[in-house]
Amino acid sequence: MSKVKMKRTGFVLDMTPLVDIAFLLLTFFMFTAKFKSEAESEQKFQIKRPKASADTSKIPDKDLAIIKIAIDSANIGDTSYYYEMTNEKDRTAVYANAKGIDDSQRGKMQVKANLATLEELVGESRIQNPKTKFAIDADKRIRFKWLNDCMEVMRKKRATAFNLVTDKKQGM
Repeated sequence: MSKVKMKRTGFVLDMTPLVDIAFLLLTFFMFTAKFKSEAESEQKFQIKRPKASADTSKIPDKDLAIIKIAIDSANIGDTSYYYEMTNEKDRTAVYANAKGIDDSQRGKMQVKANLATLEELVGESRIQNPKTKFAIDADKRIRFKWLNDCMEVMRKKRATAFNLVTDKKQGM
């Protein structure tokens, strides 16, 4: 005689919806994440930007040259200019034609510059791509002399339209 088998009273968990949600969350976070650029990972300074109440425009994403005026975090008394470009093709051409840049800096995303080198870089940037937009990213702790010297260099090279990078005030 055959024995009657009892049915198991276990449960089955369908993993398909869980996997779908996990991949949706993963793709959401991948698409919304902003990674550091090479230039940001190379820099040895931190810029504390001034606060501004009106944030009417964003700086452009392409054909942009950024002049950073920063205080070195290792030596507080050392203020320097740093120059960086977003367009890689223009950057290599500009760095190759600028006389004030040594060979060790030509491959980097951003270069440390003095006023004479900064003048060459701004001029070469305008020659390589006339559509290049400029932005100044200055630390709020620097003296106005540094910013004024930078704007004077840009005025000499007829780059009078530029963006000043600031942080947005809270509550606005």
